[in-house]
Amino acid sequence: MSPDRSAPRLTRRRLLQLGLALPLPMVLAACDDDAPTGPAATPTTAAPPTTAAAAGGTLAPTPACDDGDDPTPAQTEGPYFTPDSPERASLLEAGIGGQRLVVAGTVLTTDCRPVQRALLDFWQADDAGEYDNQGYRLRGHQFSDTEGGWRLETVVPGVYSGRTRHIHVKVQAPDGPVLTTQLYFPGEPGNDSDGIFQPELVLGDVRDSGGTRQGSFTFVLEG
Repeated sequence: MSPDRSAPRLTRRRLLQLGLALPLPMVLAACDDDAPTGPAATPTTAAPPTTAAAAGGTLAPTPACDDGDDPTPAQTEGPYFTPDSPERASLLEAGIGGQRLVVAGTVLTTDCRPVQRALLDFWQADDAGEYDNQGYRLRGHQFSDTEGGWRLETVVPGVYSGRTRHIHVKVQAPDGPVLTTQLYFPGEPGNDSDGIFQPELVLGDVRDSGGTRQGSFTFVLEG
């Protein structure tokens, strides 16, 4: 009997990542009393004084993990990566259609330490499921802040043949190895039929607010 890929392993990190969508008593029961608190490119700017996730009024997701928790799974880069993307936390620009999307999160080590100045390089399809392979539309990199926080403004990517809805990302701690992976959306019809999809990579706390979709994700890197 083949394993059920729709049921991710519920580590404490994953429970807390999803926790903003659960009633508080359920979160406390799941996490009990021991929850901890919180280069492919050369850094060119100083880290911002506040967390990236808090900028623009979006609450930062809980930077939660278990000591010894599994690192974020790696996935294929795919055929559409372009190096040397511009440094920017917002991929929005004139002429880009689709629903606005804000994803915020944290970069941590497996022993729950925040990773400052981690490189995060994002790229994705537009709302029609097409990539810009000539320029840098819907492509950009940023660096995590002093608390490991990051925040991305973009649009909900479209789907294309053979793939469910997803966003590509490379994450790298200073002088560390590059994690290449993909982020997914909950409840997508194409998730079950996509041979690359992994439930551990689904965005947490996905909701619509004032026409903008919001979500969160905690990257855990090998410490």
